[in-house]
Amino acid sequence: MLRQRTAQVAGFRYFNVYGPREQHKARMASVVFHFFQQYRAEGSVKLFEGADGYAAGEQRRDFVSVEDVVAVNLDFLDHPDRSGIFNLGTGTAATFNEVACATINAVRKAGGKPAQALSEQVAAGAIAYVPFPPALVGKYQSYTQADLSRLRASGYRAPMVGVAEGVPRYVERLISASVSSA
Repeated sequence: MLRQRTAQVAGFRYFNVYGPREQHKARMASVVFHFFQQYRAEGSVKLFEGADGYAAGEQRRDFVSVEDVVAVNLDFLDHPDRSGIFNLGTGTAATFNEVACATINAVRKAGGKPAQALSEQVAAGAIAYVPFPPALVGKYQSYTQADLSRLRASGYRAPMVGVAEGVPRYVERLISASVSSA
């Protein structure tokens, strides 16, 4: 049936998307948004203790910037010959510790404070580990990472924005938005 199509058919499996204009998603907003809100309100970010063989905060997800999501969608719009179902992530899994650390350091930078290593943030209580909820045992995805081979084979070649670059850029926008609305 797909071979007889007369128009582009492109589907995307979005991994953990973060970025501007997600406030309306409330509790379904990205962890970056929630980490930012937690840190600004409480001075700390809460992460799960270890589970499923992962140490505290070391569970991993493929966090993808909405900038990349938009770029891929626009690229497919410009290439109507491409069809199929594609994973849309960075192709690299990052730990929740990395995302929390990047979020906190972006807020610190905006406040004129130096960056801290993860160990310093944990020692200072800026990252706290909470018990893993029993209701999530056996149901929680401790690891996700997009396989981008089909996306790359389709012709999309642009690099994806990693957590170290994308999270601070997003946090800067969140800070800017909160300052302009104050």
